[in-house]
Amino acid sequence: MCTRLFSQFLAGGIICLLSALPLASRADTWQHERGSVTLKAPPERVIALNWAATEALLLLGVTPVGVADREGYKVWVDKPQLPAGIANVGTRVAPSLEAIAELKPDLIVTSSEMAPAADLLQRIAPTYVISVYKAGSRPFEKATEMLITLGDMLNREQQAQAVLSDIEDTLNTQKQRLKQAGLTERPVALVNFLDDRHVRIYAPNGLYQRALSALGLDNAWPHQGNYWGFSVVGLEAIAPYPESRVVVISPTVPGLSETLANSPFWTYLPSVRREQIYQIEPVWPFGGVFPVKRLATLLTDSLLAGGSGNVR
Repeated sequence: MCTRLFSQFLAGGIICLLSALPLASRADTWQHERGSVTLKAPPERVIALNWAATEALLLLGVTPVGVADREGYKVWVDKPQLPAGIANVGTRVAPSLEAIAELKPDLIVTSSEMAPAADLLQRIAPTYVISVYKAGSRPFEKATEMLITLGDMLNREQQAQAVLSDIEDTLNTQKQRLKQAGLTERPVALVNFLDDRHVRIYAPNGLYQRALSALGLDNAWPHQGNYWGFSVVGLEAIAPYPESRVVVISPTVPGLSETLANSPFWTYLPSVRREQIYQIEPVWPFGGVFPVKRLATLLTDSLLAGGSGNVR
């Protein structure tokens, strides 16, 4: 009797064990720009080698164990904020393989700019390669793909969808604010000043275009830019678009306000004479999905507050 019961218990245990084996050995595979990455479980130690990837992880509620250009992120990107205690693994163009290996990651996220090092990174940990910015890409759509894929890898699909829903809600809200105030008629030129005579102007193929389109605003600059989504032009290039409002994205170079105030060309521009120069806080133009939300809010607030005749 005891022998028979023991045999039945043993057989049942073996069946349960065998039925669990496929689950335990289950692995998922995702395709990327350099091949594929296979993971047997959601990663817990992730390293991001560009700021768009860093941003995506933070939006998903995942704190990376290491990032590239950690201090630069705090200055140029800032939002979402980088928690304290994250290791720096070198620069975005030349990360330290030793620093990466020491952190024992189970996933590395990088872009095609790091293609020469992709094989070396793969030897350290599974590596996911996706480029938000490259020739022919649509930055917001590519950043959305990265966020959703990382959400899938990290078992945070709901967080990814919540982030995207929040962005869409914000864009719709800001659009209604501008529409109700009657501020969608004139086109907008988004610029960063490089010096007192040259600006980086953001083109229709860049990340910022997603915010402009969602707000119901026309981009005053009609020309395609480089694959980063901008062109470097002299101030005279703005003159042929007299109906535009100029939105200056901080920071600006020291002494710029005084120099422009004494510039006959600058003071002649129609947008300056109409006091339709606006200035907003820094927004990282080469990030993921979050800068679109941030730009939409800052831009709407600035247009509603009213412009001036010069930069600050």
